[in-house]
Amino acid sequence: MAERGLEPSPAAVAALPPEVRAQLAELELELSEGDITQKGYEKKRSKLLSPYSPQTQETDSAVQKELRNQTPAPSAAQTSAPSKYHRTRSGGARDERYRSDIHTEAVQAALAKHKEQKMALPMPTKRRSTFVQSPADACTPPDTSSASEDEGSLRRQAALSAALQQSLQNAESWINRSIQGSSTSSSASSTLSHGEVKGTSGSLADVFANTRIENFSAPPDVTTTTSSSSSSSSIRPANIDLPPSGIVKGMHKGSNRSSLMDTADGVPVSSRVSTKIQQLLNTLKRPKRPPLKEFFVDDSEEIVEVPQPDPNQPKPEGRQMTPVKGEPLGVICNWPPALESALQRWGTTQAKCSCLTALDMTGKPVYTLTYGKLWSRSLKLAYTLLNKLGTKNEPVLKPGDRVALVYPNNDPVMFMVAFYGCLLAEVIPVPIEVPLTRKDAGGQQIGFLLGSCGIALALTSEVCLKGLPKTQNGEIVQFKGWPRLKWVVTDSKYLSKPPKDWQPHISPAGTEPAYIEYKTSKEGSVMGVTVSRLAMLSHCQALSQACNYSEGETIVNVLDFKKDAGLWHGMFANVMNKMHTISVPYSVMKTCPLSWVQRVHAHKAKVALVKCRDLHWAMMAHRDQRDVSLSSLRMLIVTDGANPWSVSSCDAFLSLFQSHGLKPEAICPCATSAEAMTVAIRRPGVPGAPLPGRAILSMNGLSYGVIRVNTEDKNSALTVQDVGHVMPGGMMCIVKPDGPPQLCKTDEIGEICVSSRTGGMMYFGLAGVTKNTFEVIPVNSAGSPVGDVPFIRSGLLGFVGPGSLVFVVGKMDGLLMVSGRRHNADDIVATGLAVESIKTVYRGRIAVFSVSVFYDERIVVVAEQRPDASEEDSFQWMSRVLQAIDSIHQVGVYCLALVPANTLPKTPLGGIHISQTKQLFLEGSLHPCNILMCPHTCVTNLPKPRQKQPGVGPASVMVGNLVAGKRIAQAAGRDLGQIEENDLVRKHQFLAEILQWRAQATPDHVLFMLLNAKGTTVCTASCLQLHKRAERIASVLGDKGHLNAGDNVVLLYPPGIELIAAFYGCLYAGCIPVTVRPPHAQNLTATLPTVRMIVDVSKAACILTSQTLMRLLRSREAAAAVDVKTWPTIIDTDDLPRKRLPQLYKPPTPEMLAYLDFSVSTTGMLTGVKMSHSAVNALCRAIKLQCELYSSRQIAICLDPYCGLGFALWCLCSVYSGHQSVLIPPMELENNLFLWLSTVNQYKIRDTFCSYSVMELCTKGLGNQVEVLKTRGINLSCVRTCVVVAEERPRVALQQSFSKLFKDIGLSPRAVSTTFGSRVNVAICLQGTSGPDPTTVYVDLKSLRHDRVRLVERGAPQSLLLSESGKILPGVKVVIVNPETKGPVGDSHLGEIWVNSPHTASGYYTIYDSETLQADHFNTRLSFGDAAQTLWARTGYLGFVRRTELTAATGERHDALYVVGALDETLELRGLRYHPIDIETSVSRIHRSIAECAVFTWTNLLVVVVELCGSEQEALDLVPLVTNVVLEEHYLIVGVVVVVDPGVIPINSRGEKQRMHLRDSFLADQLDPIYVAYNM
Repeated sequence: MAERGLEPSPAAVAALPPEVRAQLAELELELSEGDITQKGYEKKRSKLLSPYSPQTQETDSAVQKELRNQTPAPSAAQTSAPSKYHRTRSGGARDERYRSDIHTEAVQAALAKHKEQKMALPMPTKRRSTFVQSPADACTPPDTSSASEDEGSLRRQAALSAALQQSLQNAESWINRSIQGSSTSSSASSTLSHGEVKGTSGSLADVFANTRIENFSAPPDVTTTTSSSSSSSSIRPANIDLPPSGIVKGMHKGSNRSSLMDTADGVPVSSRVSTKIQQLLNTLKRPKRPPLKEFFVDDSEEIVEVPQPDPNQPKPEGRQMTPVKGEPLGVICNWPPALESALQRWGTTQAKCSCLTALDMTGKPVYTLTYGKLWSRSLKLAYTLLNKLGTKNEPVLKPGDRVALVYPNNDPVMFMVAFYGCLLAEVIPVPIEVPLTRKDAGGQQIGFLLGSCGIALALTSEVCLKGLPKTQNGEIVQFKGWPRLKWVVTDSKYLSKPPKDWQPHISPAGTEPAYIEYKTSKEGSVMGVTVSRLAMLSHCQALSQACNYSEGETIVNVLDFKKDAGLWHGMFANVMNKMHTISVPYSVMKTCPLSWVQRVHAHKAKVALVKCRDLHWAMMAHRDQRDVSLSSLRMLIVTDGANPWSVSSCDAFLSLFQSHGLKPEAICPCATSAEAMTVAIRRPGVPGAPLPGRAILSMNGLSYGVIRVNTEDKNSALTVQDVGHVMPGGMMCIVKPDGPPQLCKTDEIGEICVSSRTGGMMYFGLAGVTKNTFEVIPVNSAGSPVGDVPFIRSGLLGFVGPGSLVFVVGKMDGLLMVSGRRHNADDIVATGLAVESIKTVYRGRIAVFSVSVFYDERIVVVAEQRPDASEEDSFQWMSRVLQAIDSIHQVGVYCLALVPANTLPKTPLGGIHISQTKQLFLEGSLHPCNILMCPHTCVTNLPKPRQKQPGVGPASVMVGNLVAGKRIAQAAGRDLGQIEENDLVRKHQFLAEILQWRAQATPDHVLFMLLNAKGTTVCTASCLQLHKRAERIASVLGDKGHLNAGDNVVLLYPPGIELIAAFYGCLYAGCIPVTVRPPHAQNLTATLPTVRMIVDVSKAACILTSQTLMRLLRSREAAAAVDVKTWPTIIDTDDLPRKRLPQLYKPPTPEMLAYLDFSVSTTGMLTGVKMSHSAVNALCRAIKLQCELYSSRQIAICLDPYCGLGFALWCLCSVYSGHQSVLIPPMELENNLFLWLSTVNQYKIRDTFCSYSVMELCTKGLGNQVEVLKTRGINLSCVRTCVVVAEERPRVALQQSFSKLFKDIGLSPRAVSTTFGSRVNVAICLQGTSGPDPTTVYVDLKSLRHDRVRLVERGAPQSLLLSESGKILPGVKVVIVNPETKGPVGDSHLGEIWVNSPHTASGYYTIYDSETLQADHFNTRLSFGDAAQTLWARTGYLGFVRRTELTAATGERHDALYVVGALDETLELRGLRYHPIDIETSVSRIHRSIAECAVFTWTNLLVVVVELCGSEQEALDLVPLVTNVVLEEHYLIVGVVVVVDPGVIPINSRGEKQRMHLRDSFLADQLDPIYVAYNM
């Protein structure tokens, strides 16, 4: 590689002496043919160049200098683009084979135009370990010869000329590599830290963090940033979303965020992630949008934005075309009545004449089949097929049956015998490719064809049969999607000789089927085009007339002899005219590209059948053979002349081989299709006659389907040559490619349709598709039929030019319709390949197709990357390709993906299987190693962002509801006042008193049982035991802690009975307990700071804990995370003195504080609320009534006991109601998944409570173990209610999966329900034992985004299933309020849920004065329509109330409350309100390897983080899938896709995602992602 830095520029090469240049070219050829190694090549080359190196260096110094400016010094030498004369072997020998200098110049000019524009696109970030190609497969270059018949892209490739390379070297990179803050090694860096990062100018304001309805301010984040270890405000604990120091009072999230402009929310803007996002924002340069507000917008605004047609677009102006007729088909008296008759004639009268010569691997003739041999062997096969395969009474085959012909491409002789044997036996041959593996690309579709043709028999040769893949016991494998086949070997030795009196039945050709040719559609389905005997014969006659074939001519065929022109000329027309075909197989062409030219020379052949690729290969290798002569050729039939880029191949070939006797008039392009067969062919010209002209068309015009001679920018011109005239006896018309077959105007491009006896008759077995293709009656502009002659659609796009010459500009299969304009896939391939500043991809291994995303087609380009291409090179190449396509075709590329070498699915002849590639792309199995998505530039049809409508006041809303007869959206639980209570319980106002009373009244009644992972009871607590334990703890608090009444005490215990005892100990001592989750010993750095923060914020005077945890708090590991020297007094309660307080504390009033409830919200806010004794009493009472709890009842609890309703159920309710609680710590489930369900079964528990985490663990972990549960005797029919405790929208899908899964072990589908609570009120809804089952509704997601509720039916598109969150608790009232106007809304309208209840918390616990916030959240009034002036608390959740037809316990109609989601979690994008969970649900569905997903916004961009649970090579598969689904279902463009390891998305104990922590970690570069893709 060292010499590459001294690469001479093209200009310098031109200055070298001619003999040196000749030697260089010779070397080049040796390398390309594999005669010398790359190393030998480099060595000889540098030796040749060394005398001239000073000049070369001098000439190229400008280029080098330019490169040094753009790239870091070490890599500059390697990135200098190789010159035209430097090709690496790995690309295969023939990189230059499809060139169009005109197109290359165009691309060069287009890229030069962008020279001035610097676009700083961020490069994707990739882990080093990802996608490291293993040397074994990485270095096997793919089959670059790619000569598939359908691989049009190859024929359009345009190699980059030397001039373009220089221009690109000098051009300012489109992507400015020296972006500040980005490192060129970023893509390969193994970690994400990039050393020192330069600051960026200008900071990022988090414009979109203001994600709540304005008037709803956040609960205060009562955390402070002061910690002894550091006074710096920028250092924050890992898992808490902190405001900057000093701003702790509750404030608008908006003001909180925007005041952080300089630090971008606490993360310095120079962080690499935000730098990249800044680059992305700069790149997008989207116009600033008006302020985003929410109001009701008409549905019509939701409709997709239809791009307005360009007023300057060209329109067709010609008259309507009239069908064009070919010359009449001449009647020659000695033409046979059928093709089989011709074979019989020559086989019996000219038996010694050569019919077909096969070549060996070296290109030497190996066997010649004479007409006599062909006749006798075909006869033997026909007899065997009809008489020797079954019994006399039950033959396996009868005339009219279909059989498959499976012969390799290097065995034309066996194929020809089999084909004519079938014709003579009157069975219908269906030639297919030899299957190579059980799951070939497209093999399943071939299976479909075989099945639809009813094929049960396959003919093959002995050699081929031996090579087919076998099972272990030697049988041929069952190919995927294929019917069961019987294989018949057709080698002569296995055939029976027919008796003398047996003759085949040869009737005159009629419309009965002769053979079936397979054809692959754009979508990948394989259809069989049925050709009648008459069409086969007529086609031979038309070809013979058009090509002027005569007896005894020699024809060299380089094409696939099983289909298309190779079959028609090389197998049919030759027999018709007693010609001699020399078949040159593809495998020979790969080893000896000049073999066909040598065969023409050796046999003085008159005709050669080739494709453009064969012309190129011959040009590349022609120096090997200077003495060949092509003067005998009267016709060089170029069968892919229908490819618009073939003109440059023909010109180049002619200029090179004219000196070898090739006549210009001998080049005859033709156009063919499986359905219409030969559509047009240029007749052999008269020597000396002027050659036909060229059409130079405007590509812009073509994209609108209009023919315009190119006058504008020559860069976007397409030069096409004619493909001659219509076939003899045929008629041609051009119809519009879409809609009814309306005749085009004379200057309009359309689909070529042909009417003649020589076309196919139908797609076998597919009547519907047949009618649309084979029975087309053209109509005029008024829609009336023009004549009654049916035409066949050819699948070719083109027009009829002057002199009735036919021009083809593309294929229907390669047509990409983007935003109303047509683009040709092959044109785009050619443009991409003209950008080769660096050898990044394999030429000829590029696929272009379109995928339908969000109501339009989007272009996808996939290419195979060379193993030695660096990330930098690839990214640069991709960026330039995007730019070139944009310039030349004026169309954006939606996705450009590079895959490792040799991984794209291949067609049998080595080309790319486009439809299979598309399929892999869409299902996420393509495994790219590089990807660039550009949805921002391509997607132009998004709905308009929502604008603010004039506001409607609360009074007007109320009046409107009254006028419309709508009730106000409110609901209430049962009235507490009417419910009689147990006197003993009612006279105790405090929970501590109730425990004391129970200890006296029922001392031995067990209240709590704690289980371990094995399901055994490790601890129980009776009323008396709990009371005594609490007394001892209270005593220790006084003695050791010296605490006074009212002091706050942190309880740090694992879930268990010790926690409960400590709680009551605090109440007995008059202290205020604060329960805190203990830190995780294995993850102290993440979990300990939260503990520290709650301790600090609650101003705790003391910490009660166990000995183990006390040691952990003071350990060296803890010291690394927090300051351990400043903990308050820590008391361990493992060994307590047997001492009790002389007097237990009794609060003076029930309004006194009972405990503090701290919780971190999903947005990362730490909030503490104050619970008074009266609220505790009311809460327990409401739960007791709703769940009918009393002392003989038993409930099982499997959830975290630290906050909210979980804490109340674990610690409070049993003492109040007297029922027994079976406690199952959730972490024990990790060791024994069966624990919870087996406990419920063992104790025959009727009511159980759990968290979503527990339910998910059981659903995922026990999903495939239901049978094991049955064998263990677990039966859940005892369960009456299984309640999920949650503070979110019910997860209906999870609940339904759980119910469905365990219904087999008796779980009633009605049992599972959910609770709803929030920070202001921990228990608003709970299903309970009576009342109607929870109801579900489907709401329209689009309406929800507009803050509206529109109920739809099940199965409606864009619908969301919502379930009622249990029943409203007794004593609780709920009203739905517009959070801006604070006015009530109507039934089934969306608004904020406000609650009034005796167990609402009394306020936030904060050390600052926050009266206004307290008043706003806990004591607020409706602005209108509430005469009673009720005080409400705001939950911060959006929802709606809907009156149902069901009857509530009170006898009235039941009002259901539906929770939609938390306001402070919502994202405002494009003026609409999105709930993250909806986007995440869509994303989680798209690929089996997505374990979890979370979304958040950052500076107006949507960031999607997905956890990958599959192999790392699937990481990049997810990027397009995520982008597609969010666009399709949510009308949003994803800005950044981050792929991370499982478990990276933080989830709290309630099973809720901590999106803000994730956001902070992402921006602080702490995620160590597998891949980060920045969508352009």
